[in-house]
Amino acid sequence: VFNRKTGEPPLINGWIPYLGKALIFRKDAFKFLLDQQKKLGDIFTVHIAGRYITFIMDPFQYVYVIRNSKQLEFHEFADKMASKTFDYPALSKGKFPDLKENLHRIYQYLQGKPLDIISGHMMKNLQDIFEWKCSQATDWETEKMYKFCCSVMFEASFVTLYGRVPAADGHKVISEIRDKFIKFDASFPYLAANIPIELLGATKKVRKELIHHFLLQNMTKWLGGSKVVQARQDIFEKYELLGDYDKAAHHFAFLWASVGNTIPATFWAMYYLLRHPEALAAVRDEIDHLLQSTGQKRGPTYNIHLTREQLDNLVYLESALNESLRMCSSSMNIRISQEDFVLKLEGNQEVGLRKGDWIALYPQILHMDPEVYEDPKEYKFDRYIENGKKKTTFYKAGRKLKYFLMPFGSGISMCPGRFLAMNEMKMFLFLLLAHFDVELVENKAVRLDNSRMGLGILLPDVDIAFRYKLRS
Repeated sequence: VFNRKTGEPPLINGWIPYLGKALIFRKDAFKFLLDQQKKLGDIFTVHIAGRYITFIMDPFQYVYVIRNSKQLEFHEFADKMASKTFDYPALSKGKFPDLKENLHRIYQYLQGKPLDIISGHMMKNLQDIFEWKCSQATDWETEKMYKFCCSVMFEASFVTLYGRVPAADGHKVISEIRDKFIKFDASFPYLAANIPIELLGATKKVRKELIHHFLLQNMTKWLGGSKVVQARQDIFEKYELLGDYDKAAHHFAFLWASVGNTIPATFWAMYYLLRHPEALAAVRDEIDHLLQSTGQKRGPTYNIHLTREQLDNLVYLESALNESLRMCSSSMNIRISQEDFVLKLEGNQEVGLRKGDWIALYPQILHMDPEVYEDPKEYKFDRYIENGKKKTTFYKAGRKLKYFLMPFGSGISMCPGRFLAMNEMKMFLFLLLAHFDVELVENKAVRLDNSRMGLGILLPDVDIAFRYKLRS
């Protein structure tokens, strides 16, 4: 600990000056941060790959970071990372006045009434895909689970957002895009860590091909895209300095944002349900009950309609989904100090920050805190239910927490598509369990692959086989 001004937290330096603690952090951020917390308390600074990152470990202090959005900025950082990863010019330049704000405004299409419309389309597209799966599954059909979730969620999201590919082999075109997407996505953690794309094998070529799918001449052929994508197209048209390739790159980035985390999150929700028969039975029971009470029949030829209220009232389904999100999400909430200033925290604590310093919240620590969640490593599907209703009060040291589940970030960095993402995952599970009997074929433990720590939902380290057939 050296060169610290008064009020600055203890600093942990690595032995390689530039890399700092990056290598240890990459290996297991969760363990590394817990170890430092034991040694140094709830606030400390780590030197990682040339950056000074101050971690705030006490969840009661989160609110002071989250509401301080003037001095602690997020969008510029996110924009820099995204423009590099997805190959479009950074938005913060004077070249594109108000583009960032205009794009941000469009997220109103993912809330309120417009959310009901896009969710309705998603439900219909999911049903079409499940119907197609039904027509193939006369008897038990065996598939790999991650692959299954990926193929269903990717296609349903793609068609909902960008429209149908009218060619007779529409399924095939989308699965080609999906295969490239998976290849690109495997390199995502490296791109996010600022590793030059030239060092990542075929990634550059794959990215270019993916972006080409979203050139205007290709997108205009797709039928029935969403309002949100249409509105983005209209905005891009207003900027003459934005080239065709740049616009396409923006569309590709939006696709990644839409499915990059929902696919693994859907996998974990399904995996944990199949691993826990009592959870599966409770959720299926709730689904059947809703269908009965609304007089809807299940089966590939019936269209199921769910209102927002009905989706919201599936408390067991939501609790099971939230519990899997608690266990598999690992997003680091980052803010960047815009000036030298003193961040005031609860209990007269102060943190001296220098301009350009990063502040980070790491909610996975909270999600796995045994004081907040008893037996945090265990999947308890009804953890978020109390007396048959949604449970929203969680405590630490006898005090009620404002933040207890944060899979979608916080404050200004909160994922704008979170409502649609939750709806999509619920609808996927609803249709899967309404239509099919499902069971695991392999009895192996699937673990979290930590290579995406801090970047969102962790992927599974292996895929696992399951089988499904039409419910009698």
